[in-house]
Amino acid sequence: MWDGEAAWAALPAVLEGFGVTVLATVPAFAVAVVLGLALAVVHRAGPAWLALPVRAAGAFVRSTPLLVQLFAAWVLVPSLDAPVLGVLVLGTHYATYLSEVYRTGIDAVPKGQWEACTALSLPRRRVWRAVVLPQAVRNVLPPLGNYAVSMFKETPLLSVITVHEMVHEANTFGSTHFAYLESFTLAAAVFLLASWPTSVLVRRLEARLGH
Repeated sequence: MWDGEAAWAALPAVLEGFGVTVLATVPAFAVAVVLGLALAVVHRAGPAWLALPVRAAGAFVRSTPLLVQLFAAWVLVPSLDAPVLGVLVLGTHYATYLSEVYRTGIDAVPKGQWEACTALSLPRRRVWRAVVLPQAVRNVLPPLGNYAVSMFKETPLLSVITVHEMVHEANTFGSTHFAYLESFTLAAAVFLLASWPTSVLVRRLEARLGH
């Protein structure tokens, strides 16, 4: 049965965990955005000796569970602080997905623009920086937003390497006060309130770019 006093008592712990969740999500997504773009460019324009292993590594990361990757990194790099390790693993994991999103955006750039750049003898670096990437990034903004929400909702997995994010704090409070219903309901509500506006913005952006 719902206990309002227990819920009120759990709120500070849940909000403290929410702060850790946000502090993990933001830098991890920054890593994913930058690394994913680099992987996509290497995949699309890099030499075969580099593109092939990058492609294989990306497929391997996408094919293995994030939970397993966190455990493996925790065992292999025990000297790294858990929050930093969590950010790097989470960011790298999602970078492999974002690289495919970026690659789709790059392939969507009209062929005529590539041909025009060739006809103008523009340097390859300038073609990518001034012509291709601005259009590719614009094309993939909605999927990037969706992946940001997905990453935010997967941060509870960081608790396996002792990162005290929101679900970990809810579980700790529930176990010490016998109030799992209240603490986990609050955590779910915070997840909903935090992710729903982002989802709405992504849908609006997708509708606007679709016109």
